Amino acid sequence: MQRMNMRRMRKGQTGRICTISAHGDLGRRIREMGLVPGTHVTVQGRAPLKDPVALRVLDFTLSLRNSEADYIEVEVDD
Repeated sequence: MQRMNMRRMRKGQTGRICTISAHGDLGRRIREMGLVPGTHVTVQGRAPLKDPVALRVLDFTLSLRNSEADYIEVEVDD
């Protein structure tokens, strides 16, 4: 499996969160949204200008800005 930054994931691609490098308020906010290591995510789509990205996490859809996705490393499924 390949590791990549969440910003680089394509529509329909799935993976598992490996690490979150954000600290402080941003790190807490990301984790409170359910984005914690071990969580499976699927990219459902992107806005026309590629920001934000719509993610399927657990049983809900989450919108995340690319500036926030930059802090999340994902192990993508082949």
